[in-house]
Amino acid sequence: MLLVLSDDHKDHLCFLSDVDPAVVWEFCRIAVEFLKKGSNSKIYEGAARKLNVSSETIQHGVEGLMYLLTESSKLMISEVDFQDSVLVLGFSEELNKLLLQLYLENRKEIRQILSNLSPNLPHYHNLEWRLDVQLASRALRHQVKPTVTLKLHLEDGGTCRAHVLQTDPATLQHLIQEMERALAELKSNHCRRILRNIK
Repeated sequence: MLLVLSDDHKDHLCFLSDVDPAVVWEFCRIAVEFLKKGSNSKIYEGAARKLNVSSETIQHGVEGLMYLLTESSKLMISEVDFQDSVLVLGFSEELNKLLLQLYLENRKEIRQILSNLSPNLPHYHNLEWRLDVQLASRALRHQVKPTVTLKLHLEDGGTCRAHVLQTDPATLQHLIQEMERALAELKSNHCRRILRNIK
């Protein structure tokens, strides 16, 4: 699978062909550090002074490398596909080999960082339900007013929380139909292709 790079991304990375490979290596190290700890404008300014370019150019170059490495690592593209993806940038043979080496050395660590960045959402633990039906009241002797009470237990980081929900059967049936439609969509070819690329 080839990585498709936008024109803006190509423009941001074209700056790297004008600098020494040792500098590109340092930029890649900075890109991986930024994934872990976030960006630091002081590093951009220091590098910009040394290379005699604007700090924005340095920032775009490092962010372009970060995007290249993260997207390649996300998709776990092969060596050949990575080389073919980078060919469109018009880099020298030496720079292409350097980028490939950086990708191969850092892809496991980048995948680990990306998995740690994903949000830790509460998940289903248990569900209790009760059906109540009001058959009559003082005002109306013959009525049927059903309500469904749900107690949803969610687990979040080892702690369990309960949420009480109340609805009528028609709304509950509508919710069930929407969830079934979402599950059917999940089985479609388009969605499977997207999920395959995410993993």
